[in-house]
This record gives sequence, structure tokens and C-alpha cells, in this order.
Amino acid sequence: MLATVLSRAQFGMEAPQVCVEVFLGAGLPLFSIVGLPEAVVKESKDRVRSALATANFEFPAGRITVNLAPAELPKEGGRFDLPIALGILIASGQIPPTALAGCEFYGELSLGGELRSVHGMLPAVCHAVKAGHRVVLPRPDLEEAALVQKAEIATANHLLEVCAHAIGTTPFEFIRATGVKSTRSNYADLADVRGQAHAKRALEIAAAGAHSLLFTGPPGTGKSMLAHRLPGILPPMTESEALETATVASISAQRARPSEWGQRPFRAPHHTASGVALVGGGSHPRPGEISLAHNGVLFLDELPEFDRRVLEVLREPMETGTITISRAARQAEFPARFQLVAAMNPCPCGYLGDLNGRCHCSATQVLSYRARISGPLLDRIDLHVEVSRLEARQLLGEDERAESSAAVAARVASARAIQVSRNDCANSAMTNRQLKAVCALDRSSRAMLEQAMRQLGLSARAHHRLLKVARTIADLSGSEAIEVHHLGEAIQLRRFESTGTAAAGAAGR
Repeated sequence: MLATVLSRAQFGMEAPQVCVEVFLGAGLPLFSIVGLPEAVVKESKDRVRSALATANFEFPAGRITVNLAPAELPKEGGRFDLPIALGILIASGQIPPTALAGCEFYGELSLGGELRSVHGMLPAVCHAVKAGHRVVLPRPDLEEAALVQKAEIATANHLLEVCAHAIGTTPFEFIRATGVKSTRSNYADLADVRGQAHAKRALEIAAAGAHSLLFTGPPGTGKSMLAHRLPGILPPMTESEALETATVASISAQRARPSEWGQRPFRAPHHTASGVALVGGGSHPRPGEISLAHNGVLFLDELPEFDRRVLEVLREPMETGTITISRAARQAEFPARFQLVAAMNPCPCGYLGDLNGRCHCSATQVLSYRARISGPLLDRIDLHVEVSRLEARQLLGEDERAESSAAVAARVASARAIQVSRNDCANSAMTNRQLKAVCALDRSSRAMLEQAMRQLGLSARAHHRLLKVARTIADLSGSEAIEVHHLGEAIQLRRFESTGTAAAGAAGR
């Protein structure tokens, strides 16, 4: 009269074990589900009742109590339909429990007994492998579940197929997943961008050290085009990075797809996006854009057009690489190690400093426009690059020296390998202790840095980030020490904040 079937819930990046306990007792007919179920889970009793009836099983008379343990863990979604139905059949003696031992079951039931796909299968399968359990799930979810190496998976289209396995008439053939290989064929090529050698160099430095980057320039100068080509020059993802990125996609509205395995994500939310859309949230926390960009690129075009309060929520994740969403009962933590690339116009009309001299913005307008981005956020952006308009001969002529993304990616991968072997992380993620150990300066470099700090008014954070960029430039050149020209280039890539005021003054004149 008592049966237990294994399944898993989903909360944040975790998939805690849930034991679906079914008890059949005497009394008036009653079907109750306890264990902190949400509305969708409570409604499963109607789906289960109809599915069992249409499959010609006997629905037990009397009191049916379903407990989803542990009771304090919130349960949501239709994934518990199949284990609840199997628990009722086992408790009523209609199928034996032996063939279902050591298996976890997932699937939403239709009224006719068909199994429908459920979200968040990837973290559930990952945890099932760690627990040594096999998994039975709807056939449409096989593609996602097979991303987990060593997972033993069986699929079904109907409740009757699962029951046939339990009875022994048609046992499942469990497949052992071997994972998939990554591909880099979907990235846009850097060779498509004409000119802009300075901006391309900044993009290479940003990719090598995982630095954040801000492009500033008039409309149509290639800022967005450059940003879209950053994923194509980033180093290949490791297996753990690919699995973590796919897990975030699995628990969100989108799904983890084998065709995107190992691909660096590129997220470009519209400037009307809210803070919750950017960092995640909801009554049951879901990942936002910064988590969907984990191990990839978050591109914010028209940066000053974003609500200032929305941009401020980026400050902590840029430092920590995670985002914690707190609710009354518990907290959900999502990874958010993204690489920020932003683009903006130099003034409201967009043509300040342009070759055609069309800008008529006053100094007050320019300063007000740039003030939409807070100083603390700008302080966290490593590279500030001005992208100027190309002349007609550059745009129309042949650019024989344009490098492909593959050539740049090879240099980036070599520099990143140096950083990982030395620091076990990219340069942008170095701790202060690591920074002190690997970013020592000689006397002339130290004097240059002190002068730059006075003239640019750099904070302590900006000072540390400047050294990290200089270390990345040295790694790209294969140098063991940071030399004067490495530091000088890093300083040139940090001059936006100081030149902004001068440009505003020129606009007023």
C-alpha cells in the first residue's frame, strides 16, 4: 500500500532528489498531494487520473496521499506526473516495483497518457549520474540529456511503454551517453571588418585576458560588427565550461542543444530590458541575460539608453562572476562569468568628433548624456576604445591585411594558455596576491604608471585593472615581464574617462 519513486526538483542550478511517496488508505475517495507543491503540481492529479483511465488501468478507490519529500523544498512543473502515476500503480499492485529500482523518472502526462517534454533535464541528469541512477524521460528530451557523459538513459513516448518495462514484457534498452564534440563554425569572421586596426587590437587584447570593453564612436563605424566577432576569437570552451553553459540554457526558457555545445554564448538584450531580465529573478528564480551569457559575451548596445538603475545591477556580478537571487525561504545562485562589451555614441546626436563635423550638441548635453553611465560602472570596464569613421578609400578599397578570426584566435589561445598555466585563470580574474606576483614593474614603468594615475585620476580598482591589461599585452607578445611599451598601450586603452570632458568642452566651443 506504499510505494516510492525517485525524481528530482529544480531550484537554481541544483536538482535536489525528490522521493515521490504514494500511500493508499481506506476511507472516502480523496486524492491529495503534499510536500509544498505549486499549482501545476497540484493539477497533476487530474492529468494522472485521466492518463491511467485511458491506459485501461484501474484507478484505486479510497484515499490516495502523495508526498513529495523533502517537504520543505518547493516543487513546480509537470515533471512529477510520471512518477506519481507509477507510484499509484505500484501501491495498488498493478505493476511490480523491482524493475524501477535505481531509476529516476521524469515526464508530464497528457490526458491520453502520452509523455511530454519538461524543462531543466540537464542538471537533473548530471545529478543522477553522480548518484549512480539511471534515467527514464520523454523521448524529446533525449537530445539534451545525452549531453551528459556516462548517463544511462531510456526514453518513452507513452505511459504504457514505461509500464511494459516494469512488467518485463518490453524492457528498456538503456543507452550510455558519450557527449558531443564542439564546433566553432557559426561565428562571424573578423576579416569582414574593414580597417579599424586599433579597435581590432583592443578586441584581441580583450579576448586574450577576458577583459571588459567599451566602444565609443559615431553611428555606422562598426562597433556592433566588432562586438559580434568577439566570440569567434575567444579560446575554445573546456568540457566543464560547456556543461555549465548548457545547464544555464536548460533551466531557462531556451534549451541546451547539441548543435550549440561548446559555442560561446552571445547575448544582446535591448536597452528597454528591466533589471530582472538582466540579472534574473521571479518567484521561482530563473537566470537572466548575464547568466545566459556565462562563459560568453554580453553585448550592451547604446549603453546610455539603458536605465541607469538597470546598469547598476551589473557592478557586483562583474566582480564576483555570480549572481545570488534571494527569496524568503531560500537563495538561488547562478553563474555569471560573462565578458561585457558595450557600445555607445559620443553624444546625443552621435557625431561628436566625427569627420563631417555635423555635431551641434552643447557641452551640457554631452556631459548629461555621458553621465547616464555611472563612474563606478565605467571604473569596472578595462578597455575604453574610440572607433572613428572610415574614409571612403578605406571602405571601398581592398584590405589585403585583414586577418581572419582563426589567425587572431590562435594568438589569443596561446596567450590564454600562458595565463591558465601561471594563474589557473584569465588575467582579468587574478587576485591581488597574484597581481602583485606577476605584474612587477621596473622603475621607468612605475614612473609612467604614477603619472597616468595622476593625470587620468584613476582609482585603486582602475590601477589594478590597468596592470592586468598590461600583463595581457605582455602575454600576447610572449614577454615574461611587463615592459614600458606594454604599459603605455594599456594606458592608451584607458583614456575615455579623461577625454570625455575635453570632448564636451570642444563641443561647447
